[in-house]
Amino acid sequence: MLGLALGAVGQATRFCVRGAIADWVQLRSPGRFVSWMLAVAVGALALQALISAGSFDATRTIAWGERFPWVSYLVGGLLFGYGMILAGGCPQRCLVKAGSGNLKALATLVIVAVVSLMTLRGAFAPIRANGLDAVAASLGGSQDLGAVLGRALASSAGTMRWIVALLVAAAVLALAWRVRAQLKPAHWFGGVAVGLLVAAAFWLTGTIGFLPEHPETLEPAWLGTQSKRPEGLSFSAPLGHALDLLTLWTDRNTVATFGVTVALGVLLGAFVSAKLRGDFKLESFQTPRELGAHTAGAALMGFGGITALGCSLGNGVTGLAMLSSGALLATAGITAGAWLALLRQAPRVAASALPASRAAG
Repeated sequence: MLGLALGAVGQATRFCVRGAIADWVQLRSPGRFVSWMLAVAVGALALQALISAGSFDATRTIAWGERFPWVSYLVGGLLFGYGMILAGGCPQRCLVKAGSGNLKALATLVIVAVVSLMTLRGAFAPIRANGLDAVAASLGGSQDLGAVLGRALASSAGTMRWIVALLVAAAVLALAWRVRAQLKPAHWFGGVAVGLLVAAAFWLTGTIGFLPEHPETLEPAWLGTQSKRPEGLSFSAPLGHALDLLTLWTDRNTVATFGVTVALGVLLGAFVSAKLRGDFKLESFQTPRELGAHTAGAALMGFGGITALGCSLGNGVTGLAMLSSGALLATAGITAGAWLALLRQAPRVAASALPASRAAG
């Protein structure tokens, strides 16, 4: 259900972190950037409400881990950001585009899935585990901004989390008000809807799927998630797990986890929305160069998403809404990588437009 909703929202509103960065860098268009920030702000407020109510144990999430592999966050984010520009979309956007008939996005998703598995436990795993992940700091407690500021200021972590979340929301609303003339209803709806879906994901996996005492282990358990802990919305690792499920279907240890079913839901939700809106259209690669760019971009996203512990949605929306310091660093890397890729593409785009300009003249 969450996946269906996210797919439909993504298709109807064009919500996309990659698109938000590209629109701002290339066109100075703030619409999708504001929508992205709205998702973070709404998600942060909704999650703090759930955490304050004791609805789930956020300290057990990956976003609040004590270990801080800063090199992995930064390098993984840079590679992912560069790759999503080459591939024309992040995994979330590619799922939406594939559901709308884009075969380029479908091919990109397959390569992301393969490289994700190679990075999790295949040929690229030693580079990640023994190289990048080996450089880490211990923060002496949760890495969320509220806890970090609470330790530094000798204040309550819960109070600081609410202060940070409210400041983020106030800043986003101020930005939205300033550029309100350039915003469309889809920008508002997309941001608010995605933010609420992020909170709903943690409510589902952290509350509904929680067992205080598993009948076999007699320990607390979070059912249905690959990590055996509360999970939000993210797609790099789930795409790899989906490939595992499809290729090891008869292995009873391989099951359709939360992330896998959400990814399937996004695909189906986008398909239904595209059909209803008349947007479904089959598209494929036009040139070998385009195929090469998508392949390289997908490989970078597969490696970068696993290394940074999340994709542009996993870090750039879910992680930021959780006020994770690691997600903040990874998102900075994603933004920097995307910016570098866009700068590299700019001369080529300008050159391709030159003949048309001369002809018009």
